[in-house]
Amino acid sequence: MKRFTKDERMMMMLYNPGTREGLIAELEAMRLQLTPTERRLKRLSKSVLEKLDGMTDAEFDGLDLYPDI
Repeated sequence: MKRFTKDERMMMMLYNPGTREGLIAELEAMRLQLTPTERRLKRLSKSVLEKLDGMTDAEFDGLDLYPDI
C-alpha cells in the first residue's frame, strides 16, 4: 500500500465522508471548483486520487486518518 504524506492525509481528513468511494467523489468534485492558480491543491488532490485508486476498500478502512488529534 502506498504511503500518504502529511498534507495528503490532512486533505483526506477534511474531505472524507467515511468511504473510499465517497472520498474519491468528494475530491473529484472539489477539483472541479479549483481555479487555475490553485495548482498546488490540484497536484495534491491528483496524488491522493491516484493512491486511492490503487488501494482496496479494506486497505482504506485500515487507515488511521484520525490519530489522537
